[in-house]
Amino acid sequence: MKIDDIILQVKPQLTVERFEHTLRVRDTAAELAERYGEDKEKIELAAVCHDYAKYRPLDEMKRWIIQSTLPKDLLHYHHELWHGPVGAILTERELGIKDPGIQSAIHYHTTGRANMSKMEMIIFLADYIEPGRQFPGVQEVRDAAEEDLLKACWLTSRNTVRYLMKKNTLVYPDSFHAYNDLTRKINGGH
Repeated sequence: MKIDDIILQVKPQLTVERFEHTLRVRDTAAELAERYGEDKEKIELAAVCHDYAKYRPLDEMKRWIIQSTLPKDLLHYHHELWHGPVGAILTERELGIKDPGIQSAIHYHTTGRANMSKMEMIIFLADYIEPGRQFPGVQEVRDAAEEDLLKACWLTSRNTVRYLMKKNTLVYPDSFHAYNDLTRKINGGH
């Protein structure tokens, strides 16, 4: 399926603002794909689909988590985390996207995870730094993204974990694993 056809199917699933965000994530991800030598077509597809399930009813997302092979512990965390993993399933079922790399990038775009692929890192980062985002620390991450994908993802992960901890909110284990893995790699470990 062509990207333009996918965009036509994704658009009605999102609010106007969220669709505009999606297009900015696509553009940001495409730039990062070119900069870091990743498949631009696949990156754009993942970016366009990253929030596909964002506005699905919570009971529908909960059903998908229960009935699928998704980790059941997701149900113990804020529902804001559900749309990535559920979106990975729904983009396959409803849009016919069967590429495991694209599905994984959609799945982990909010939390990150240990040992992220380059595609996963690009979608994770593009969602965080797209030009419509304005919050403390985002410019530092944008600047890092110009030079070092790993460092930019580490900053994204660090900032996200800090933000959640300041709010006294639960932090999903994948987010901690992403932070620890990226910290190890930044510091020269494996």
